[in-house]
Amino acid sequence: MKAIVIPTPNEIEIREVQMPQVKEGEALLKVEYVGICGADVASFTGNQPFTSYPRIPGHEFSASIVEIPENDKGLKAGDIVTCNPYFNCGECYSCERGYVNCCTDNQTMGVQRDGAFCEYIAMPVERIYPGMGLSAQELALIEPFSISQHAISRAEIKPTDDVLIIGAGPIGLFALLAAQQKCKRVVVADILDNRLSLAKEYGADAVVNTKSQSLEEFTKEFTNGNGFDVCIEACGAPETFLGCIDNAAFAANIILIGNGKRETTFNHSILLKKELNVHGSRNAMKSDFINNISLVAEGKADVMKMVSGIYDMDKAIDAFRALANNDGTLAKLLIKIGG
Repeated sequence: MKAIVIPTPNEIEIREVQMPQVKEGEALLKVEYVGICGADVASFTGNQPFTSYPRIPGHEFSASIVEIPENDKGLKAGDIVTCNPYFNCGECYSCERGYVNCCTDNQTMGVQRDGAFCEYIAMPVERIYPGMGLSAQELALIEPFSISQHAISRAEIKPTDDVLIIGAGPIGLFALLAAQQKCKRVVVADILDNRLSLAKEYGADAVVNTKSQSLEEFTKEFTNGNGFDVCIEACGAPETFLGCIDNAAFAANIILIGNGKRETTFNHSILLKKELNVHGSRNAMKSDFINNISLVAEGKADVMKMVSGIYDMDKAIDAFRALANNDGTLAKLLIKIGG
């Protein structure tokens, strides 16, 4: 079969590789569409510390079932599905307590193990989720949506809450979709007007370009001086984390999705003074996937607005380069694998 391989940073090859060996309890899947994640781009550019080479990237995908053992999910050959790509060990302290999303030996497809940028994969049946009639393109967007959905679930957001999201990349925009299901108003802040335009299209109640406008002054006016009830950090930068602290209300919740690469220095007394609740968020749970599939199936979330382009498999290098040099005009790019 054909596979998209990153042999070394900044290179993409289409290689012939062996078909997957299907083990007991696994199904053979024909991959349809795969989304390019920021982690995939980091692997491509050599900035992903957990990636070894050569590597088949990809963990945001849809597939059709080719062969599957008898199961209690009603899954059968021909079904269009999506999957949970985070492989947990089942034995560590996190797994023992049910926190499989933050397994201490987590292996995410496309990072610590080969991913879905290939024509066929084998997946444990327990990791396969029914598509509920969604298109293969929509199902390829469920995993990144679930990352944000899990983050939103880390705080008990109330219908009366005002929510601030700092960062309008795909994960921030998916967080907007998830937060809209729970709260009164959502504001999105970023430094790129192109991304903020997407946030407006997705129904943000207000957007703030923090390059040209003071976020603190905006917060005072928008919240009557109270601050935001929930602040979501979706960039991974020290400045944006501090921005969440500064613009949070007393007793507010701060949720961190962005994967930071730089240290943050601040006086921790502000956390005490405001009695802030700071939540980290990693990966997603089965419930996040199932919930999001239902939301899209019920017409409550239009994930296809996120798609900025679809590339054929042999043009994968163009898609990776486009995202590596993204000026904010691109959100999600999909690679079409299935014929």
